[in-house]
Amino acid sequence: MIFLNSLARHGDATLFMAKEDGVKSLYVYGSGEAYDAPDGEVIALPGGNVKRCPLTNQNARVLRGLFPFTRPVSHKGRAFTLGLGDRLGLASAGHIRLIRDRDVFPVLAQQSIRELNLTGRTYDDVLSAAVWAVFQEGYRKGYSADGDHLKTREEVKMALDCGFTMITLDCSEHIPNGLAAVVRFAVDIYNEFIRGKDIDFELSVDETHVTTSPEDHYFVARELKKAGVELVSLAPRFCGEFQKGIDYRGDVREFEKEFAVHAGIAKEMGYKLSIHSGSDKYAVFPIIYRETGRNVHIKTAGTNWLEALRVLARVTPGLFRKIHTLALESLPEAKKYYHITEDVSRIPALDTLSDAELPALLEQDDARQALHVTYGQVLAAYKAPIYAALGQYEDEYRAALGLNIGRHLGD
Repeated sequence: MIFLNSLARHGDATLFMAKEDGVKSLYVYGSGEAYDAPDGEVIALPGGNVKRCPLTNQNARVLRGLFPFTRPVSHKGRAFTLGLGDRLGLASAGHIRLIRDRDVFPVLAQQSIRELNLTGRTYDDVLSAAVWAVFQEGYRKGYSADGDHLKTREEVKMALDCGFTMITLDCSEHIPNGLAAVVRFAVDIYNEFIRGKDIDFELSVDETHVTTSPEDHYFVARELKKAGVELVSLAPRFCGEFQKGIDYRGDVREFEKEFAVHAGIAKEMGYKLSIHSGSDKYAVFPIIYRETGRNVHIKTAGTNWLEALRVLARVTPGLFRKIHTLALESLPEAKKYYHITEDVSRIPALDTLSDAELPALLEQDDARQALHVTYGQVLAAYKAPIYAALGQYEDEYRAALGLNIGRHLGD
């Protein structure tokens, strides 16, 4: 199967991606730099040699060098930006097909250090997955790469060295020492790594138990501006609960009132609000879009994992039963990394459900949360069969992603 949108010329070479026996590869026909640079196997054909190249990190770097449209870029000046964290490295093609003709700029590569550790991936892996999806789909409108929730200078340097174009600096560990410590840390990181470069800089103070007051938001923003820090976005800790994989929990009217103030501060200071744990927050999306005029950054990630599990529940019920069982067993360990308030007693027992009823578990909040946060343990045990199944049912996964993210956009 040839991905026709991937057909591209570079000098005297033609390149395209194709899938054979469930494996995707880059194929190069012709001569010149584009033929010589990628690592691969030469296949002799009557009309000339073709090189079949595996989708490795090294070959992705070669592709980024050959085709500028495959490189991540800054999204400064873009109004509505959407973080589409892809924990498996399989979702970006589906995301691209959804947003291709929409007024939204995608951040296709978005991962935190926590997610890297739990999935066993690297920033090279994350960026390469986005590169291959962009090339496969022939997507030329641009995308970004976000090193999410980075807490140290070493983490920031690692993401930038890999080619990431956005840094989300997590200052939550500095908040107990006072807002002046937050400002000092952010200014130091900005001056060392960001100033004078085409890098998007986001400040995150959302991963705390204390709601960010408008006064604290304004103080931090004002002090950063005085120091010459150019923020692209800032993520406060909003009132209520932005828990993983479920809708907003809290007083929607109170959220509306406070969010309007935060949005006003962001507009005055010249940056966007960033909504973290933005997956599935349907109760407050209308407020967010109205108060910001869709000049906002929303981050999603785990929802793509849940849609993968929805597909597996439908097409490989036996595998899904194993995943679900392990998820419940692993929940105490997973909750060391994520704050959720699930009640497992409300999750239907698997032995009471037929195979046809399994996908409905992805509609039950407690099951969604348990499945959402245990991805690390699940992948450690079942990575190979999960990837094999999603590779086989790629179209089904793409359709599920389209429905889910489309709902986030107001479809």
